[in-house]
Amino acid sequence: MTLIKTSLLNGIAVIIKMLTLLGLNKILAIYVGPSGYAALGQFQNVVQMITTFASGAINTGVTKYTAEHFDDEVRQHAVWHTAGTIALIGSLSSAALVVAFNRSLAGWALKDETLGSVFIWFAATLVLFVFNTLLLAILNGKKEIQRYVIANIAGSLLALAVTSFMAIQFGLYGALVALAIYQSLTFFVTLLMTYKAPWFKFVYLVGGIDKSAAKDLSKYAAMAIFSAILAPFSHTLIRNHLGETLSWDAAGYWEAMWRLSGAYLMLVTTTLGIYYLPRLSELQNSADIRQEIIQGYKLILPITAFFGVILYVSRGLVTKVLFSIEFQEMEVLFAWQIIGDILKIASWILSFLMLAKAMTKLFLLTQVFFHSGFYLLTVLFTPIYGLQGVAIAHASCYFIFFIFLYILVFKKLK
Repeated sequence: MTLIKTSLLNGIAVIIKMLTLLGLNKILAIYVGPSGYAALGQFQNVVQMITTFASGAINTGVTKYTAEHFDDEVRQHAVWHTAGTIALIGSLSSAALVVAFNRSLAGWALKDETLGSVFIWFAATLVLFVFNTLLLAILNGKKEIQRYVIANIAGSLLALAVTSFMAIQFGLYGALVALAIYQSLTFFVTLLMTYKAPWFKFVYLVGGIDKSAAKDLSKYAAMAIFSAILAPFSHTLIRNHLGETLSWDAAGYWEAMWRLSGAYLMLVTTTLGIYYLPRLSELQNSADIRQEIIQGYKLILPITAFFGVILYVSRGLVTKVLFSIEFQEMEVLFAWQIIGDILKIASWILSFLMLAKAMTKLFLLTQVFFHSGFYLLTVLFTPIYGLQGVAIAHASCYFIFFIFLYILVFKKLK
């Protein structure tokens, strides 16, 4: 399947997901407010870290090796049951730890130990959460884009229904519980879509650990764990910095901007994950890889810039319609955030080559470089530029990151 066809098919799921996210943003803006947004961001970062550890951090590797061994079902099955066994052990162990330390987690992430029961809800459904992402990784690796799209649409609609109901009925606490459980509910739809595929049986997820497959997956575990720790941790530090030096409403404005940025970039970022990772995993010739990357820049960057310009021009209307009048102060973030988003996509295209070719050391180096740089530049710029400083840090860091990646990745490719 070509990049254009994949983009068009994936676009259906992305449009639905964007609409649901924008609807959720409006509901959350009304029922939890700017400071509530900051709490939701903190909770999601902790969830991301825990689920990565619980899954064994091997889902990217599952997609890569499923695609790479497209003509060897025996090898694919070895990867799947190895990943499934790791995921089962990891999710059960992580769930037990989350229950044991639920109050401490709530105190650290949400600044309120009485919200510990939110983490118990999360722990109770963690196994389903982890296996949902594993099945999606398998569908992606098998290039079953239609099934993948349907599963994602179901996830978006469930997120909208569950989070809307819980936030309206129970405020911030309800929104947190909904974020903890909705992806676990999606598992049943994803399982149905995967089980209907002629090449899949549920027993393929159960079995002993294949040493060779485990060794291959461990490369991706290292990369995923680093990302799972560094990205949420740096965002937590940034949010805490904004909350403590400016205000927690300011931290909420940045969280709202970050969510809006993720929503409009979704078509691009999900296409990269669905198309580029399997495609670059297949290609072995450096000239073919280079051509694929150039094609991506020709198609994806203009689309990103186009949507970014529209968002900037309509920023006042977007803030009022998608959030509320309380979020007007976030408008100062738009210009630099959008510049950073364009540079982000340019960088991500190169980052997917590192994932596809298991450039583990290089990937770890760049992750440390970027996330530490983002936090340090935020601390440097906010005393000078106020809230706008975090968006300037975002753009500056991705500019440096892109140059850094371009030099290192293409040198490695040669």
